[in-house]
Amino acid sequence: MSYDNACKYLAEQYPAEFVRWLLGVEPQQIEVLKTELTLEPIRADSVTFLRTDNRILHIEFQTITTSTPALNFRMLDYSVRLKRQYRCLVVQVLIFLQETTNEVAFTEEYRDDTTIHYYRVVRLWEQESTQFLSNPAFLPLAPLTRTTSPQGLLAQVAEQVATISDREERQNIAGCVEILAGLRFEKDLIRQLLREDIMKDSVIYQDIVQKEALKLISRLLKRRFGALNTSLLDRVRSLSAEQLEELGEALLDFSEVADLEIWLNQQN
Repeated sequence: MSYDNACKYLAEQYPAEFVRWLLGVEPQQIEVLKTELTLEPIRADSVTFLRTDNRILHIEFQTITTSTPALNFRMLDYSVRLKRQYRCLVVQVLIFLQETTNEVAFTEEYRDDTTIHYYRVVRLWEQESTQFLSNPAFLPLAPLTRTTSPQGLLAQVAEQVATISDREERQNIAGCVEILAGLRFEKDLIRQLLREDIMKDSVIYQDIVQKEALKLISRLLKRRFGALNTSLLDRVRSLSAEQLEELGEALLDFSEVADLEIWLNQQN
């Protein structure tokens, strides 16, 4: 899930760069659409819809090839729903992050007896690294591109991150680099090359830490007390990553739901 979040963050933070890369045009107007369509809602962390000029760019990132329904059918489904709702051309790009020989990553169509639907597939491990090193928006993807020296490429990425002048942008890009580089490199190597304090201060890094902590605490609370009421769950969801960590420790001393309520009331 963290890989999906990082990719979605990049596509929505730098929509013009992704349009230039994937469509080869200079966008005059660009809008990030909600990942929810008519009929049954579609919500996926890896999906981004960008509306530019007279078309929609649908970008989907994948680390695995298995999906229910199958990826090629899902692309058809998205396309039909987008066209029905927005009534314009839809260009779809499925980006595979992690190298695989599975035929799904080399399939660019859905076909049955009555329907043929085409979309584009980008396999990052086949892409030249040069274009990804020249733009902050693509630096987190660069470690996954083609190279004869993976470690050398990661070092180049770290050097480029260090040159980003805006502190907040540098932190967020570094956080995304750490997450996505984890698909190819050991964490120790990544942290040797990227300053850990920069990564930890990034918005995307903190967001992912908070979500992972919330998942763990939610499981622990359910196991201890069963299903909690909605108001209590909402209060837990509003906690920061640090507060969730503190709650994890305090939970060891709770004997009933009332103890959780008391603890929450003590939080600012």
